[in-house]
Amino acid sequence: MTTKRILIIDDEYDIRAVAELALKAVGAWEVSTAASGIEGVAKAAAEQPDVILLDVMMPDMDGIATFQALQANPITQPIPVILLTAKVQAAEQRRFAELGVRAIITKPFKAMKLPAQVATALDWSN
Repeated sequence: MTTKRILIIDDEYDIRAVAELALKAVGAWEVSTAASGIEGVAKAAAEQPDVILLDVMMPDMDGIATFQALQANPITQPIPVILLTAKVQAAEQRRFAELGVRAIITKPFKAMKLPAQVATALDWSN
């Protein structure tokens, strides 16, 4: 079985670092990171990861605009996206779900549970 590849797009260094560490250590997956939506869209096209963890609240190009850019590109359109967000109100959750994202993981997340949350959202048995 090939190792799963995950791209984390989040403007907060600490979130990227904690998520990357947990996904590598617990999930045994390859992880790359991007600090902005623009960088993330470029990396997604170049690396074609198995899943993208995408922060909603980012300066310049937010997570929704980033997701729409990913969906507009035939190369990145089929990559499943999991949103990372601190927005937990039902209306916002519904709006995110209507976008067609695979799952929503709320921040703050428990780092050691993150790999299981990702695996469950994608039906990966690890």
